[in-house]
Amino acid sequence: MTDEIRLLSAMITPAVLISACGTLILSNSLRLGRIVDRVRELSRLLEELCTDARSNLADDRRRELERQLATHAQRSRLIQRSLTCFYLALGFFVATTVSIGAVAIVQYAVWLPRLLGIIGTVVLFYGCMVLIAETRLALRSVDEEMRYVLRLSKRHDTRGVTTRTNHHEERPATIE
Repeated sequence: MTDEIRLLSAMITPAVLISACGTLILSNSLRLGRIVDRVRELSRLLEELCTDARSNLADDRRRELERQLATHAQRSRLIQRSLTCFYLALGFFVATTVSIGAVAIVQYAVWLPRLLGIIGTVVLFYGCMVLIAETRLALRSVDEEMRYVLRLSKRHDTRGVTTRTNHHEERPATIE
């Protein structure tokens, strides 16, 4: 009876890693969905700017939208790569569980479950590293977008805001 319990415990152990892969797959799928939604919105805005270039800021905005689209394309490729890694790791962990049972029956290739488990762990680790790179890219993109908005705000303030010094005299406001 002890051998059966040990075998069952060994087969269930990869379940924790399988669960972790499932969680990573779900969260990355949601991230990818948000990227796709954002790209669609940026594409719509870019199309509007190209058809209606009345604003003198249209060129700046178009360049910013193109930069964001390029960044989102990079991010989506990284997310796709990490998802592929997580699916592969999931497969390796399931194969580890199956091979533990198979090795117990046939008493052959006792090294196989360890090898599959190690490969799954390495692939999972690589997927996590890719996800870190995607997160850093996302943060960099948000920083660049905030800098762009602040530049627009600053430009708007210096062009359109005036202060009155006397009853009839106006002068542009300065930003300090």
